[in-house]
Amino acid sequence: MKRSMRSAVVLSVAGAIWLAGAGGVGVSAQGSGEQAAAASDAGDWPMYRGDPAGTGFSSLDGITAANVADLAEAWTYSLLAEDDSARGPNSQATPIVVDGVMYVPAADRVVALDAATGREIWRHALDGARPSRRGVAWWAGGDGADPRIIFTTGQHLRALDAATGAPVESFGESGAVDMVVPYNSVPLVHGDVVVVGANTPAGTIGGIGNARAFDARTGAPVWEFSSVAQPGQPGHDTWGGESWQGRLGANAWPFYFSMDTERGHVYLPLASPIPGDYGGDRPGDNLYGNSLVAVDIATGEYRWHFQTIHHDLWDADPPAPPALFDIPRDGGAIAALGVTTKSGYLYILDRETGEPVYGVEERPVAASDVPGEATSPTQPIPLKPAGLSRLTWDPDDLVTGEDTSPEHAAACRDLVDSLGEIYNAGPFTPWVYREPGAPLRTTLSFPGGVGGANWGGVAVDPATGYLLVVTQDFGALGYVEAAPPDHPVPYRKGAQRPASFAVQLGGATLPCHRPPWGRLTAVDAATGDVAWQEVLGVTDGLPEGRQATGRLIRAGAITTGSGLAFVAGTDDGRLRAFEAASGRGLWEARLPAPGNANPMTYRGSDGRQYVAVAATDTLVVFALP
Repeated sequence: MKRSMRSAVVLSVAGAIWLAGAGGVGVSAQGSGEQAAAASDAGDWPMYRGDPAGTGFSSLDGITAANVADLAEAWTYSLLAEDDSARGPNSQATPIVVDGVMYVPAADRVVALDAATGREIWRHALDGARPSRRGVAWWAGGDGADPRIIFTTGQHLRALDAATGAPVESFGESGAVDMVVPYNSVPLVHGDVVVVGANTPAGTIGGIGNARAFDARTGAPVWEFSSVAQPGQPGHDTWGGESWQGRLGANAWPFYFSMDTERGHVYLPLASPIPGDYGGDRPGDNLYGNSLVAVDIATGEYRWHFQTIHHDLWDADPPAPPALFDIPRDGGAIAALGVTTKSGYLYILDRETGEPVYGVEERPVAASDVPGEATSPTQPIPLKPAGLSRLTWDPDDLVTGEDTSPEHAAACRDLVDSLGEIYNAGPFTPWVYREPGAPLRTTLSFPGGVGGANWGGVAVDPATGYLLVVTQDFGALGYVEAAPPDHPVPYRKGAQRPASFAVQLGGATLPCHRPPWGRLTAVDAATGDVAWQEVLGVTDGLPEGRQATGRLIRAGAITTGSGLAFVAGTDDGRLRAFEAASGRGLWEARLPAPGNANPMTYRGSDGRQYVAVAATDTLVVFALP
């Protein structure tokens, strides 16, 4: 797919299609790699999503539908800093477990814990730096080098001895490499290559969104991929004039990366160009903004791309890398992947070529009325599955007192009355232009800035062939206005308050459209159709009988060999278990605080299966009695 996606693409998938494993990477034997296969056999969870393929799947089957209701808290660990006055961790971490030892970042340190008891084995305190609140990575070592824990602290990439927590002196400068551009998430480690992304700090100039790779032994740079297509690269012609030069954004910010170990492809989900809400200074589709790009893990060389939004104005990037799986058919198999976007869509692609498996259609969308802005006349919409979150707005969608409460409905009517004309033209509705002195107008965009799906990622259930996706319905409000003379572009997004289509009541955020507001959806990879969809989360402050609204969530689910799915992350502060085949709710437990993180599962040294999740400032671990 070495083009900018300007034609409809349909691949017919005939005959019986079913899912076998998870792309042969980490779940099935094909191309899994010895380390991932050994980890699965041992009940470890050695990577952010369990395996290189990003499936969120564990083969453990000790916790089942029959006994999950007996899960109880086994132990906890505080992630707060030693200094009581220090900023809290607000953790989004998914721990990793290797050989019975858990590694996790806290507010001011990285620790190794006995995964069966929570006993601290070692701690590495950080003075003047904070570890990524999202997790750490494991390097297995080899050729005389001991295993390492690799993580980021802003612009530094660090390595610790996995056995002692001491800095690895031979890595960079006394255990740290200055990456210059910060990355605030979890590196991908494959072989001796460490891949990191980039978090774009405001005001930094030029080309800073690039994914990069370093040597796991020495910390030396290995490669860097230009996220804005440079001269001579495919897609360079999608930047009108010289708008590619010094362009910010299109950064690889995801919490983790995934890769196909058989083909040697690492998949880079890339974000929006900056500025993101006005593109009059960057005519064209703007590759590789809002794209999934496959590059060679050893060299960083481009293999293919798929752009999910042309000329983005909504910051609706693919926030998580794809999950990998195979769809066998006709005696062979489609090596596939599933990648979600904030715009509410799941794209199922051939992971060798980037071609859509079930087709994508370039559909006409509304044009912007902002002076100088030329929005893309079409956007790529998957034929299957249909959008997984709310994509449109109609006045009849306004919440009523019968849906939630009279107080909520009244507050939402007041909000609507304050917005003037509300404009929504369906998916990819552009921000309206507010001309000085003109009647008040406001765009209501679905999904909003935090997405449909966010950074949690797709979970694969190999037994059913279902892809589990967590989404929220949370609209954004906005408009564009003339910018002040010192602004880098002539127009900018205005300071809309509130910025979301929601009100605050009783300490809770309540969206102003009718529920549901959060969902867990299973898509059958064999057909591209939705297999089931369940409301996810409750609003405790609402009257009895009206609380099953679904809640806001950015994290994702995991699946297990016993056919269970676990998900936390809803702002109602629960960890839940579902039957992956049907969506039937089986168990839930209240957490001490919202668990804004992906859960994980592992086998402890005592042989028991555990489920763990970070709940804001406390790591909470569950097991059967």
